Amino acid sequence: MKKLGAEFFGTFWLVLGGCGSAVLAAAFPGLGIGFAGVALAFGLTVLTMAYAVGHVSGAHFNPAVTVGLAAAGRVSWSTVPGYVVAQVLGGVAAAAVLYLIASGKADFVAGGFAANGFGEHSPGGYSLMAAFLCEVVLTAMFLAVILGVTHKNAPAGFAPLAIGLALTLIHLISIPVTNTSVNPARSTAVAFFAEPWALQQLWLFWLAPVLGGIAGAVIHRAFLSED
Repeated sequence: MKKLGAEFFGTFWLVLGGCGSAVLAAAFPGLGIGFAGVALAFGLTVLTMAYAVGHVSGAHFNPAVTVGLAAAGRVSWSTVPGYVVAQVLGGVAAAAVLYLIASGKADFVAGGFAANGFGEHSPGGYSLMAAFLCEVVLTAMFLAVILGVTHKNAPAGFAPLAIGLALTLIHLISIPVTNTSVNPARSTAVAFFAEPWALQQLWLFWLAPVLGGIAGAVIHRAFLSED
């Protein structure tokens, strides 16, 4: 239960901090942090919470990461369902809190509410295929980083920093394409509070990151692991 609690609160912080920066701070008149600020916010959420609870649960905060780690043999497949449920519930709880805060503004309109999309709902108008490829490749690279920096022979104590910076870089690349998912729990959480199209397109942001997570595990085991 402590592990599931750590995954719940870690994902809660990721969605509240990352999506909160997009909803509340990115476009604030005259002081907006822009998409570079949002990218940094997502990286900081993972970095800080990985240091805080990584020793408890491993600090996945992402169903694609959990599946990828299971595919790589780092965790048991039996842990996947519980972790995924905890992550999704933590994300939805954070999105609900964020919605209550954001709706306190007089002219609030939920709109996309930091949701992920493709086609006309992609920030840059990118196609379904472009969005799919982007999410698969970047999630695979994310898993490759995670598996590398958490290896027993990697320098101790630096894994959260490397993982947080990797997630920041991923957002810098892909916010224009999909608004960056690489995390089905993050996508699901805000989709419930956004316009209906977000739930209609949510399938892609489960399929692509999970496939990417498995691909990252396969790449690591085949080419990058010393084991």
